[in-house]
Amino acid sequence: MALHEYLRTVEALLFASAAPLSEHDLQSRLPEDVDAGALLQELQAHYAPRGVNLVEVGGKWLFRTAPDLAFLLRKEVEEPRKLSRAAVETLAIIAYQQPVTRAEIEDIRGVSLSKGTVDVLMEAGWVRPRGRRKVPGRPLMYGTTEDFLVHFGLETVKDLPGIEELRAAGLLDHVNLGVLDLQSTEDDTEDEEPVFPGFEPEDDAETGDEDQDADSAEDQTSGETGH
Repeated sequence: MALHEYLRTVEALLFASAAPLSEHDLQSRLPEDVDAGALLQELQAHYAPRGVNLVEVGGKWLFRTAPDLAFLLRKEVEEPRKLSRAAVETLAIIAYQQPVTRAEIEDIRGVSLSKGTVDVLMEAGWVRPRGRRKVPGRPLMYGTTEDFLVHFGLETVKDLPGIEELRAAGLLDHVNLGVLDLQSTEDDTEDEEPVFPGFEPEDDAETGDEDQDADSAEDQTSGETGH
């Protein structure tokens, strides 16, 4: 098959897919000696001046309307998702500080966080649990999702706007900017304990095991003392 045909194959797969595709997804549909990455770069260059662009978001590829033509496709009556100020501030903190716990969000905002605030962000598909902090109580940590990147037109969280831009937009007026550290967007894997879908560790069972170990140690000590 000629190179042109492989380009058409990748183009068709991306166009027909209901979700963005990774380079690995595309490579699995091509012969081993055909470089999916090179094909993607060529297609991206081909579509760059056109009304539809091929873009990479979160390590996956998709077609998207050219930014300068987006205004032509807006509906006359738009119904954007409305978030409360608390939700906007919480989303910003999670995006910049991830992975972050509820208590850490409250420390940064300076007020208590309603459970419904995080639920709204999770229902929107922009936030998800990222594991548990390895500290007493093992609190859940939260981070952003691929849908968050797609919705806001970001390739990675490193493309997030700066603090001054958020302040100018009035999104962080009440947030303690001195606490918000923009360098904390990388995964803190040493502090993470994975959360598996459908599985929650049973604290009582773990406590029982600890009590049993303590009892065994006490019995052993008593026995040694008796001797």
